[in-house]
Amino acid sequence: MIQKKICLLGAFGVGKTSLVSRFVKSIFSDRYYTTIGVKIEKKTVRVSGQQWNLIIWDLAGEDEFMQIRMSYLRGASGYLLVVDGTRSTTFAMAKNIQQRVQESIGHVPFVLLLNKSDLLEEWEAGDNTIKELLERGWSWVKTSAKTGAGVEEAFQLLTGKMMEV
Repeated sequence: MIQKKICLLGAFGVGKTSLVSRFVKSIFSDRYYTTIGVKIEKKTVRVSGQQWNLIIWDLAGEDEFMQIRMSYLRGASGYLLVVDGTRSTTFAMAKNIQQRVQESIGHVPFVLLLNKSDLLEEWEAGDNTIKELLERGWSWVKTSAKTGAGVEEAFQLLTGKMMEV
């Protein structure tokens, strides 16, 4: 079995912990819990006939007062960069985080998650956001921790990208 560390990164309140809960435990809670530091979960997945033991590091959200501790990223084989589709400012933060991660640990596979797709009527992430993602060549998935849409796909996509490295 292959064991890999992956991290979830993004701004404060984008749904990182909810995405992990949906993926690992198939649950969603409307309650908001602030992650302090890092929370670690595990899940075994099968991709292309191989079993992968994913060690998932859910890192505290970044805001104007707190930045991600880059030391938490050491040893990561990939990461999911989460954006809240209802808050366009989180996309700008994600671009900044991605640049800092690349400077810190180099080029490792990542997938951008446009989260909260169940709230499309409130979305601020429009066609321009999608166009910019395509121009950057970033892999991305629309997700909803609430409904589960795209969550399994996102983790599978990242695992597949890690296989290529």
